[in-house]
Amino acid sequence: MTTYSGTKEFEGATFVQASLKGATLRFSDVSGVTMRSVDVDGLDIDSHDLFFGRLVVNGVDVVPLVDTELNRQFPGRELQKAQTPEGLREGWVAVQSAWQDTVADTPPGLVDAHVEDEWSLAQTLRHLVLATDAWLRGGILQVEQPFHEIGQVFTGAADMGFDTSIFRTDPPTFDEVLAVRAERQQLVTDFLATATPELLAEERANPWGGDDWRPSVGDCLRVILEEEWAHLRYVRRDLALLR
Repeated sequence: MTTYSGTKEFEGATFVQASLKGATLRFSDVSGVTMRSVDVDGLDIDSHDLFFGRLVVNGVDVVPLVDTELNRQFPGRELQKAQTPEGLREGWVAVQSAWQDTVADTPPGLVDAHVEDEWSLAQTLRHLVLATDAWLRGGILQVEQPFHEIGQVFTGAADMGFDTSIFRTDPPTFDEVLAVRAERQQLVTDFLATATPELLAEERANPWGGDDWRPSVGDCLRVILEEEWAHLRYVRRDLALLR
C-alpha cells in the first residue's frame, strides 16, 4: 500500500467517486475538509485536538456530544477543566484511581503489547512520566533539565529541536516504569496539596518553547490532567482490542 508522508499535494483537492476505503491517516491535517454524499460506515476518528474546534456531522456539531459522553464513561474527567485548587485536587484523585484500576486489571502478558503503531501500556506510562516532567518540573517548578531518562518522547520531538539523547534507548522493565511513575504521581499530589488560587494564576513559560502562549500554573496542571485522561482512554481502547 502506498504511503504519503510529509506531503501537501492533496491540499484543496477534490475527490469525486474516489475510494479511500481502509485508508489510514496519522498526524495529518484534515481541518476544513468537506465530505458530501459519502459512505462513512465504520469511519474511526481519534483526535485529542477534537475539543479545540468543531466537527460537524449532518449539520450538527458533535464535539459537545462526544465530550459529554466521555465524561459519562470516565467519571471525574470533567474536572480536567477545573479552575480551583479543590477541583484540580479532586480531578487528580479521580484520574489516578482510574489508572490504578487499569494497571491492576492488565495481565502481565499485555503490558508491552500494542495495537499497530500505538503505544503499549508500559510506553504510555513512560509518556505520562514525560508529561509530568514537562509541565510540573519544567513548566511550573522551572527545573533546568526536568526529564527522567525513562520518559517516552512523542513523535516529532526531534524535529522540534528537542534533545532526545536524554532518554534511554533500552526498554526498562515494567517494575522500573511503575516505580518512576509512582514518584511522579506523588510529585503532583504533593504540589496540589498546598496549591492556592494565587499560585494557580502565576504565569509560566511554555515548557516546549515559543512565546505564543504563556500558560499559568493552573494551565500547566490542566494539561497534565488532560494528558492523563486522554492516554487512559487510548490504553483502555487498545487493551479491549488486545484482550
